Amino acid sequence: MKEKPFLTYLFKFLLTFCILYYGTKAMIGITTPGGYYVAFADRYLDYISGLRYLLLHTSKGLLGVLGLDVYLKDAYTVKMVNGRGVQMVYSCLGYGLLSFWIAFIIANKMAFRKMFQWMVGGVLVIFLLNVFRISLMLVSVNRHWPSLLDLDNHTWFNIVAYGAIFYMMYLFDRSQKKVNPTILHRQTEIE
Repeated sequence: MKEKPFLTYLFKFLLTFCILYYGTKAMIGITTPGGYYVAFADRYLDYISGLRYLLLHTSKGLLGVLGLDVYLKDAYTVKMVNGRGVQMVYSCLGYGLLSFWIAFIIANKMAFRKMFQWMVGGVLVIFLLNVFRISLMLVSVNRHWPSLLDLDNHTWFNIVAYGAIFYMMYLFDRSQKKVNPTILHRQTEIE
């Protein structure tokens, strides 16, 4: 039986992505009061609120270091003192980007330690890009800066973040070829 490495890779990628992405959507559904609310999940499994908390507090800290007076109005909003705020809704958390990156890493064959390093590094890059976006958005709404090319901040974030992900994928591919320079040669022979 002929080995089908691309189909195996695609299956692992899609399965991992769907579990992470739709699992997160399901977790949002059961941890939000109303609908299919599950109190146990809300109390003990709610990693989404933890991610929001980290994003907002890190953004607040960054802006504070830059000399801006900001505070957290509630669990969803960072606000400038005597100014406007930015509300962090579920679609702004970046879980689609995180799911994509983690699925890409898991779909590749490598030692667990390397997999973990690439996964954490990519998650950190995506997290920091989101922090910069939140911070920049808070400054821009308070200083009334116009949006570039009439695109909203969510679209700009996706463009920049997917650009960063594709660049990280390129770096990942290069690192894999350095580890095993015969990968390209063997793949050509299999096809």
